[in-house]
Amino acid sequence: MDTPPLSESDSESDACLASDQELQDAFSRGLLKPGLNVVLEKPKKAVNDVSGLKQCLAEFRRDLEWVERLDVTLGPVPEVSETQPTPQNQDQKKGVNPEDDFQREMSFYRQAQAAVLAVLPRLHQLQVPTKRPTDYFAEMAKSDQQMQKIRQKLQTKQAAMEKSEKAKQLRALRKYGKKVQTEVLQKRQREKAHMMNAIKKYQKGFSDKLDFLEGDQKPVERSAKAGGKGQQMNKGPNAKRRYKNQKFGFGGKKKGSKWNTKESYDDVSSFRAKVAHGKGSRRPGKKGANKRPGKRARQKLKSKAR
Repeated sequence: MDTPPLSESDSESDACLASDQELQDAFSRGLLKPGLNVVLEKPKKAVNDVSGLKQCLAEFRRDLEWVERLDVTLGPVPEVSETQPTPQNQDQKKGVNPEDDFQREMSFYRQAQAAVLAVLPRLHQLQVPTKRPTDYFAEMAKSDQQMQKIRQKLQTKQAAMEKSEKAKQLRALRKYGKKVQTEVLQKRQREKAHMMNAIKKYQKGFSDKLDFLEGDQKPVERSAKAGGKGQQMNKGPNAKRRYKNQKFGFGGKKKGSKWNTKESYDDVSSFRAKVAHGKGSRRPGKKGANKRPGKRARQKLKSKAR
């Protein structure tokens, strides 16, 4: 029976197994150089060397005075006695609950307070000052270069905040300016519409006021009674006619101005006999200049002389 041909994956796996076997044989014979493989050692066993530990403790232990050590081991300061014990105090006597943040921090505070109350009299006995003098100078923990970098960073941050605030103010001013401009334009449109209405009323004779020409007239609301056509003046000429008479003057009556009246007919002070009878000087070169005018012409001359 023929065996099926090997695929590429099968051939690669056989080659890997052969190479691993060769490496193991070479390692067992010691042919491999050091550094290629790391031999794992067995974990060390823990040994409680009491004598060695005591020797190490004796080496770094130093018998110094208390002023050099300043170590204090005390419990929390006792609380002020109360008339009746509360459940909270009973719980605190039993122990501090580590899960309660407030109770835990208060225990730290009371323990530090107890240490201060016990140590201060002892320091005073040893004549150790416990307050900082007025002329005390302490060198800063950070260098001047580091502080200069921090100062520059703070200045940069402050400048950025001022720039942002200025941009906000500019945007607010732009919005306010647009709002004011819109209000001014609307006000102008209202004034223009009011002036046009006033001009129309004046032209139609509904009003005889010309205050709107001065530009300071306040808008007057038209009431229901004062806005009708019945307010038009019927006596005398209208406001337009009066304004023109005041501006250009009154020319007088035109129609029938040449008619004779009884007074003009009786007045003969301007009569000239030579002119009336054609004896006066005449313009030469005119036809009929030497002729005597007729009755109608004499009446015209008489009326003109008057």
